[in-house]
Amino acid sequence: MKQHLRRTCGGAFLAIAVVLLQAVLFAEDSLSSARDLYASASYEDALAMIGRLNTSGLRSEDGRVAEQVRALCLLALGKTSEASQAIEAVVVADPSYKPADGEVSPRVRQVFSDVRKRLLPGLVQQRYAFAKASYDKKDYKTAVVAFGQILKLFDDQDLAPAAGKPPLADLRTLSDGFHQLSLQASTPPPAPEPPPAVAVAAAPRPVAPAAPEPPKIYTVADAGIVPPVTVKQDLPPFTGYIDKPVSGALEVVIDETGRVVSATMRGSLLALYDRQAVAAAQNWRYRPATLNGTPVKFRKFIQVSLTPRS
Repeated sequence: MKQHLRRTCGGAFLAIAVVLLQAVLFAEDSLSSARDLYASASYEDALAMIGRLNTSGLRSEDGRVAEQVRALCLLALGKTSEASQAIEAVVVADPSYKPADGEVSPRVRQVFSDVRKRLLPGLVQQRYAFAKASYDKKDYKTAVVAFGQILKLFDDQDLAPAAGKPPLADLRTLSDGFHQLSLQASTPPPAPEPPPAVAVAAAPRPVAPAAPEPPKIYTVADAGIVPPVTVKQDLPPFTGYIDKPVSGALEVVIDETGRVVSATMRGSLLALYDRQAVAAAQNWRYRPATLNGTPVKFRKFIQVSLTPRS
């Protein structure tokens, strides 16, 4: 009886494992088959196959592919309203995705472009808030990746119409500055030097009082901050030669009196002009930033661009 029970249980577990394996293989085969059906212009069949898939049980990458194929099929069938909703889901899940030129027709690419132009400004702001929160929590590795993704989106042509207008006008410069700061903060410190072979006992030194905490340096992202007002902020003229436009960002820290206490180039333009810009920034003047009426230190990023002389 016991031996029969063991055989029965073992057979049941084996059957369950086979069913699960078949389900995984069926999902992969179905997704691959759906793509093949789309490529062969069998759009209704491809949609039906995707509809039978349990997309919630797919890997995230496969789920995105399924939604992309669904959107492309709906567009090919002229179901513009349903396709627009499907494209929105694709763009929200992966803002960088757009169909390859040889994959779809110009009309389909234009529909994708229209949806991305509408959604990308809001998605960039959401991703900046996430990246800045990661930076504030000192999760610098996450912040490096998140700010890097934002900077790539700013190079996207579909974001270009909104990139130079509020509220995105300052976000690229801020993202670039915080990306550089996150990279620096996430770099491990150098290994300590080994101690000397023979330690010489030294007389105990009096313990110095603990240094006071340095004042916080604020940015435009901090609540309640009134940014500094520019009094003098002149960049030196560029007298060299370049054959294409270049841009970078200059980071300055402005103290409670409105003086620049540090200036650093974040994203090099040209080595010689970098030094000239940093030297000029030391003489800039501002009315200081305030928090609840009290002057505070402030970190400001200034975008610097050079263009070829005509």
